[in-house]
Amino acid sequence: MPDRHEFSLMVHGGAGALEKLDNDKEAVRHLESIRCVLEHGRMILRAGGSALEAVEQCASLLEDDPIFNAGAGSVLNEDGKVEMDAAIMCGASLAAGAVAGISDIANPIQLARVVLAESEHLLLIGAGARRFADRWHFERMPESYFRTRERVAQWEQLRSSGGAGLDHDVSVWPGRSSDDKHGTIGVVARDGQGNLAAATSTGGIVNKQYGRVGDSPIIGAGVYADNATCAVSCTGVGEDFMRTVLAKTLADLIEFKELDGAAAAVLGIEYLQRKVAGRGGFILIDRQGGCAAGCSTRRMIHGWIEKGGETHCKF
Repeated sequence: MPDRHEFSLMVHGGAGALEKLDNDKEAVRHLESIRCVLEHGRMILRAGGSALEAVEQCASLLEDDPIFNAGAGSVLNEDGKVEMDAAIMCGASLAAGAVAGISDIANPIQLARVVLAESEHLLLIGAGARRFADRWHFERMPESYFRTRERVAQWEQLRSSGGAGLDHDVSVWPGRSSDDKHGTIGVVARDGQGNLAAATSTGGIVNKQYGRVGDSPIIGAGVYADNATCAVSCTGVGEDFMRTVLAKTLADLIEFKELDGAAAAVLGIEYLQRKVAGRGGFILIDRQGGCAAGCSTRRMIHGWIEKGGETHCKF
């Protein structure tokens, strides 16, 4: 018989250098945000809410927090503008919704959820996604809502060096301070009915080319959920995750090699590094509710509640 208390939930806030110092107020701020989101998700799942509901609501909270690279506080492209991507997937039905190139919707993950529920298509981009948002009465937000002083400074610094990179990874941003801790956000959940769901949302990479789309809205690359295997959300250099279709690769490791999530995570990171020297990480909940994570960068901000247990957060 299903037990609504036997839920699992994981959240991530990006992968990169993420040097952690005990007296680092920013580190504490990020971990507290992750912890608060996890506790909100706990309330949803403990009350009998679905995994899909939990990942949407938790991802929305992270999009609302400007310390992360999603929604408010998204990084800026080469034109100094915000372009956001998001996707959500239901493991029970394999239904999914995704949006890309979004510039004026506060919560792209909520728009992706409506695409899942109300569109015959899976991925909508740019002006088409905005037209769909208008049809469902999403509020348009001014540019000032998304831009922060820190993001503008990041963009100006990287623009002067003539490159693009993760806003939290020293290895791809020469001269970057290692104490910045921002990133793509993601949530995965297994509810008391045994259903899985996953969500990923991002502003992309700093100073990216106009129109660039990363792995976050690509089903099987940056996000995937299937009740038969696992739910996955990825973060890092999107091109690396698209080339390896890493989220689906992790699911395939579980299905075809009959692994649990922890074992699949080890092989998944090895595969990412061996094939493309990939930079980033992921969170994963397997079909039994086991929580696992992996990263090829020095750190990944993430937290988890496994099978209704204690809340854990770490870099």
